[in-house]
This record gives sequence, structure tokens and C-alpha cells, in this order.
Amino acid sequence: MRHAVLVSGLCVLAAVPPVLAVVGTSAARPAPHEAAALTGRRAPADAPRTVEYHGLRVAVPAGWEVHHLDRDPSRCVRYDRRAVYLGRPGPRPDCPARLVGRTEAVHIQPERVRPAGHGRASRTVVHGDGLATLTIPPTVDHEARLTVPEAGVTITGVYGTDPAGLQRILRDIRLNLTANLKPHPNADPHPNADATVRPRAASTRDIPHDTPFPPEDSAAAPVLARPWVRGKGFDTCTAPSLAAMRAWRPSFKVTNIYIGGAARGCAQPNLTEGWVREVRDMGYRITPTYVGLQAPCGSRPQRFTAKNAASQGAKAAVDAARKARSLGIPEGAPIYYDMEAYRSKNKPGCRAAVLRFVDNWVRRLKAKGYEPCLYSSVTSGIRDVGRADGISRPVGVWFANWDGRAKVYGDPSIPDDWWRPHRRIKQYRGGHKERHGGVTLNIDSNIVDGRVY
Repeated sequence: MRHAVLVSGLCVLAAVPPVLAVVGTSAARPAPHEAAALTGRRAPADAPRTVEYHGLRVAVPAGWEVHHLDRDPSRCVRYDRRAVYLGRPGPRPDCPARLVGRTEAVHIQPERVRPAGHGRASRTVVHGDGLATLTIPPTVDHEARLTVPEAGVTITGVYGTDPAGLQRILRDIRLNLTANLKPHPNADPHPNADATVRPRAASTRDIPHDTPFPPEDSAAAPVLARPWVRGKGFDTCTAPSLAAMRAWRPSFKVTNIYIGGAARGCAQPNLTEGWVREVRDMGYRITPTYVGLQAPCGSRPQRFTAKNAASQGAKAAVDAARKARSLGIPEGAPIYYDMEAYRSKNKPGCRAAVLRFVDNWVRRLKAKGYEPCLYSSVTSGIRDVGRADGISRPVGVWFANWDGRAKVYGDPSIPDDWWRPHRRIKQYRGGHKERHGGVTLNIDSNIVDGRVY
């Protein structure tokens, strides 16, 4: 699968005067705010300052936070806050259970072989003298990724609704070509020991990843190939380390992963094709979820409109299929669209836009070979889609109703004859911490009798 340059079209102008991007050495002392950033002391968040990492000098806008992940490995790389993150996240970032929505944020880390959840062509290599005229067009996932070979780093930038702000920040990054650009002490290509994929053991349950799922009535289908499962599940904002997944396996059968989307709120440092393979080898089933644009009457700034609902639903499906394939998730597997709660009462135009979006998500994702499913609140997206006529319906649903009842049927807001059999997941409890096998995670709780990979 091919991406447009830099996720969905990042372009770099070819003719760039080197003087724009090169910072020379100087004997002058740095300003107090710059000295604080370079020495690791926290500068006031409301003051503009400059930080340096791997020879890159980053002008941090006023009001932005700066986090050094090498010194704070449990820090969650959040895309819903204006911040600059430097270094690799630790194997167990302390993230909330659920973050939806984005603003401008920048993450700079030592270059890795392949970014999580993206194809090989999802990056653009930019030399130090190319940043000053960098161009970031709008992309379907509101994300840009590039490498700077001279510094040996990858820069990931995300934005809320307009890439112009992120573009200004990236253009202001300067490369000090006179700096001693030795490999960073944390530039180990395998920094997280418990994230290293172990060799796969031969098993009669081992299913080739390019094999579509068999029909659910196939009695001889191995357990891991059956397209549905019953059991307890959990979801959390960022994919946990493999060590954490092993510790939690005796307590849970199903886990969720957020594979992409313009409103995905957390980075995914652990999520790779190897992670997916290893977690399935542990016996987990997975609900791949895409967190894209939200309803026009929703609370998140990343929204589709009544005018572009159909086209955006189709674009989301194409991008979700691409992200799933890059993680080794085969055709025939489900992908859930995360449509957060919205208020459509007395707003028929908003409800109609949601239905057009879902209709096109379903039709285009089916054409791409995947099973289109939907996550939403039981009193908004699930209810509206369930009652609608004349649209293509999701194959399965994952509905949120935090009433504490771990039952997929008997909910007064969703008739029992909707999406059955084996087509339902219920998120019955919101964000909270649980501890299993000595590992604590912040999760939402789910009960599953539905479509999974």
C-alpha cells in the first residue's frame, strides 16, 4: 500500500537557502529562558523559549509545555495538549483511558526503522536546510512525519484543524551543523526490552495474516480465526507494553487498539505489526479502532460537516484500511469507527450528516475488504444509526453506556434484536485504574459478544 508523500502529501520545497536553517556557534551566553531549557530546568510555560535536541534547536511557542521523555519515561505523549516532547516514551506511558481530539503538538525522537502504525512510505526525508520552507497540506489524519538525517531523528507533528500553525513551528526548527551530532545515548534501535518481539512458536492455531476470516458458522475454524468472541475486554488510550499485556492476559480476552485518525489523542510508541502479532499469539482478540473526524454537533474541534460528510466518511475508510494493513491486520477483520457522543436533539441536519458519514464509511470500507463497525454512545450514534432507513449499516457495534452492567443485551436504549448474534460489544465503565499481574493501567471496561480480529 502506498501513501502520498508524508502521510497524505507533505511536500518540501527543493530550493532552500542553507543559511535559513543553519545555526552557527556563538560565544554569547544563552538567554535565561534558553539556558533553563538546555539544562533541563523548567522554564515558565507562558514564556517563549528554545530547546535543543540532537543538534536541532526548537523555538517553543509561549504557553507550550516541554517534556524530556528520557528523564520522564512514564510521560504520556498526548496530542490534545500543545507541547513539545523530546526523546522516546518509556514502555509504560501513564496515559488516560481515553483521549479524543487534537491540537498542535510536536514529538522529536531518535530515528527508528519504521513508525508505528504506518507504511514505509509514510515519511519524507528532509535535510536540515529543508525545514525553513516546509509545506504541510491538510491530511486525512492531521499528522505529519519526517526524518532529519543529519540529526538522526524523526519529527512527528499533529494539528487540530489547520496545519498552518504546525507548519510555522516546524519551519522555525534549526539544525546546528557545527554541533557534535553523535548518536543520542538513548538511540538504541530496541530501547524497550519488553517490547521486543519474540520468535513465533509453531501452533495449530497460527493463522496466516493474509488469510481472510472464514464464515462464523465454520465449526472447524480455529479459535483465533473465528470472527467473533465472548469475554471480558479493556481499552486504553495507548497500546500497553508487551510485558503489561502478558500480565493482564489471564484476566482479559479482548483488547482495543487505536490505529489512526484525525482525532486520535495519544501517540502509539508500542504499536507495531510485531506487537499485533505477539498479542494475538498470547491469545488476545483485538478491536482495531479508527478515531477520525467527529459529528458536526459534537464537542471535538475535528469535525466533518453536512457538506463533506459523505466524502470524509469514504476518506476515513481508505485511510483506516491502509493503517490496518500496515499493522498486519488482514482483510476480513473488523475496523471500528470511533464516533464520540454528540447532541443531535432538535438538530436534524447534524443527525443526517452523521448518517451520510457512516453510510460512506461502511460502503467504502467493505470495498477495501474489511468489516465496517461502529463505536458510539448508545444514546447518539448507535441509536441514530439503528433507527435509520436507507443507509448501509455497520456489521457490528461497540456501544458506550457506563451503567456498570456487564451485559450486551437488556439495555433499554438498544433493542435486543439490533446487531445480533455476536455483533455487540458494550463499554460499561469509563476510565479507571485496575491492577492485574502486578501492572496498573488506566482503562475502560468492556463486555464482548461481537466482532474482533
